[in-house]
Amino acid sequence: MPSQIDRFREHLSRKSALIVPGASNALAARIIVDVGFEAVYLSGAGLTNTLLGLPDLAFVSLPELVQHTAAITEVVDLPLIVDADTGFGNAINVRQTVRALERAGASVIQLEDQASPKKCGHFSGKAVINADEMCVKLKAAVEGRRSPDTLIMARTDARAVEGFDAAVARARRYQSAGADILFVEALESIEELAAVPKLITAPLLINIVVGGKTPVVGREDLARMGYALVLYANVALQAAIDGMQRALRQLQTDGQMDESGPVATFKERQRLVGKTMFDELDRRYS
Repeated sequence: MPSQIDRFREHLSRKSALIVPGASNALAARIIVDVGFEAVYLSGAGLTNTLLGLPDLAFVSLPELVQHTAAITEVVDLPLIVDADTGFGNAINVRQTVRALERAGASVIQLEDQASPKKCGHFSGKAVINADEMCVKLKAAVEGRRSPDTLIMARTDARAVEGFDAAVARARRYQSAGADILFVEALESIEELAAVPKLITAPLLINIVVGGKTPVVGREDLARMGYALVLYANVALQAAIDGMQRALRQLQTDGQMDESGPVATFKERQRLVGKTMFDELDRRYS
């Protein structure tokens, strides 16, 4: 039977538009597994929002990202794509970033060509570094990884800065520099979505941000276009925010809440975090 990473690589080769939900923490990753998805994405935006309560403006550090990568890979076995933003510095820093995240269990490490400090890909006012500099950073990432099974994803944010043609040209250069997967961020029309897979041969990820700049297109249509991965980086987070707001407003209004309210049951919460396994360990070691 093929392993989960083998199946993930098969999706890349077949360009089957595998949907990859984002997680901002290990609990969200457990829920993604429980629902039945085949890969997880550690979202830099989601981590910044949940860990610090701040917008996606490069506030998370490498040690924090490594810690959360390790926490997720400790409790889930699915391939994990880790959003490493700009790699936390120059090419030498990128090399160390890749090695640290690989050691923590990342299957795919994503690096982008924004100038530091970066911004969310769907914010205005972004800037990008020179394409030559990004190619050197990618070379360092490829040479720095310990295992060829660790994949490098290159993201370009040039669509918003230099235009569509320049973004495609950058992505093709990044493929030549050694990137295994390419990601053209914040495409702005269905025509652009359809054009990119015709211009780039490498496996492609498309990022669908609910409320963002890229139009929402169904998985089947994206597969026909030729995308390998479809990222919904913060659907779980946005749903959690909505759920917390609903439950807390009801609590504030009613002054009480039981399991008939808009909450997961106590039993379900313990199931998701593997409480039964620790009960068995407690019996074994007592």
